[in-house]
Amino acid sequence: MTDYSPDGSAPAVHQALRAVVGGDADEAELNTLAGSEVLVPAGSAAAQEQDPSAVTLPVYAQEDGTELVPVFTTETRLQSALPQVTRHRRIALGTLAHRWPSETLALVIDAGTPEEVALTAEGVRQLLDRGAA
Repeated sequence: MTDYSPDGSAPAVHQALRAVVGGDADEAELNTLAGSEVLVPAGSAAAQEQDPSAVTLPVYAQEDGTELVPVFTTETRLQSALPQVTRHRRIALGTLAHRWPSETLALVIDAGTPEEVALTAEGVRQLLDRGAA
């Protein structure tokens, strides 16, 4: 996915993120967001070869002790925020939310962009877990 649709408009996932940032996201926008694929920075190729269906979440610790998992809606946004990352996995955001592993992990979508959304574990479940398996 690119940062712009063929007609020059922002992709639906970016429009949904803007609505969440603005505090006025409706059910359709939340469903769009939950159904959108995100890129999860990945570790070594060897780890992926052991279990290609497994997604290992990268956890970054902040100075205040908060642990977060960054995900991105486009390769451009991933490379802008984490230029050292050369591999990623694609997963539906709703599936990731449905399988969220911890009560202490935060999720950050599109870090460093105007549409950046940071969610607590509770926020991940409330906004994004739409029954995805």
